[in-house]
Amino acid sequence: MKVVISGIGTISAAGFNLEESLCSMKNGKRNAGPVSLFPNVLPYPVFEVKDLAETVETKSIRTFFLAVTAAKEAFKDAGFSLPLSGVKAGICLGTTVASQLNDIEFYSAFKKYGNVDLKPVDRYLRGNISEALAYLIKATGPSVTVVNACSSGTDAIGIALSWLRSGNCDIVIAGGADELNRVPLCGFGSLGILSNSLCAPFDRDRTGLNLGEGAGILILEREDFYIKRGKTPLLYLSGYGSAADSYHLTAPHPEGKGLESAIKKALSDSGISKMDVCFVNAHGTGTIDNDKVESTVLSRVFGENVRYFSTKGYTGHTLGGAGGIEAVFSAAALKHGWIPASAGFLSKGDEIPVSPVAVNTTISGSFAVSTSLAFGGNNAAIVIEKV
Repeated sequence: MKVVISGIGTISAAGFNLEESLCSMKNGKRNAGPVSLFPNVLPYPVFEVKDLAETVETKSIRTFFLAVTAAKEAFKDAGFSLPLSGVKAGICLGTTVASQLNDIEFYSAFKKYGNVDLKPVDRYLRGNISEALAYLIKATGPSVTVVNACSSGTDAIGIALSWLRSGNCDIVIAGGADELNRVPLCGFGSLGILSNSLCAPFDRDRTGLNLGEGAGILILEREDFYIKRGKTPLLYLSGYGSAADSYHLTAPHPEGKGLESAIKKALSDSGISKMDVCFVNAHGTGTIDNDKVESTVLSRVFGENVRYFSTKGYTGHTLGGAGGIEAVFSAAALKHGWIPASAGFLSKGDEIPVSPVAVNTTISGSFAVSTSLAFGGNNAAIVIEKV
């Protein structure tokens, strides 16, 4: 059973929707700056989603608000009206921060006063973004939130693929979402992998990553269900692969064994060869180790002529949301026939075997790969097909 990508939607610092995001990338616009969402003394630039409407939802459950914004765009693109009715719909979303770190104020106040308002605890308990979205749109199928570090969004899409192939669902809302939060900002800072300047994935002089926030959502449908709706398929989710090499808590395997295995599994699942792939949307964080390992694996798997890029120079690293956002960008690139320049890249060092694309590039072909690398040695890849 083939699985159609019928709708896509995204929100990030690159734009409030897909059209704005593609415009930013086409024009090399990078919307980064100091943290404004919470008190902060750290010097690192971030990619915030600016000018969200000030409501209780955006202030207290920001990740869910980002996911809903992207999902609404995706549903509109797919031609569905909400709430859903008469459809066996599942939801599988990846995240790391979710809304669960919004209880920091509770612990701070409890430590100081001992007797405090329990509303932050309630927010924590309602932090399952898949269940919250299912309630909002009246989805009656399975609902799972994947928390698997920075591969969460890609893994969620892979799980959705299995649900559709097995017949458990007619459609699945899949992807990832994450918000900026002081805990990951301080945590990544303590690891020494945040950059004081705008990130430069795969560049010789890269100094680390920038954190970001946002969401990327795919509406996936069984092909027979989609055709019964009177639609003609254009994009398919054709394969998924995952592999954990368990090398280190935070560092990638030096030889990229897990990533290579995940990519090869995704290609095999799709029934295609490496020669069929016209581009790779790389994880490309801008850290020394990630970029070295990932570029080495891509050149080893796809050869010295591989065309690849990173969009994190436009969105920052959105953690659990990254796989969903990059899947959306990959689908859009196949649909429109071009891939963006890898923002921040100027020249490669000797440890980078093949340069990413340095200018907006026209592409032709039917298959694209999107990769995700995560803490704990988790690696995931998906294959998207254009008819």
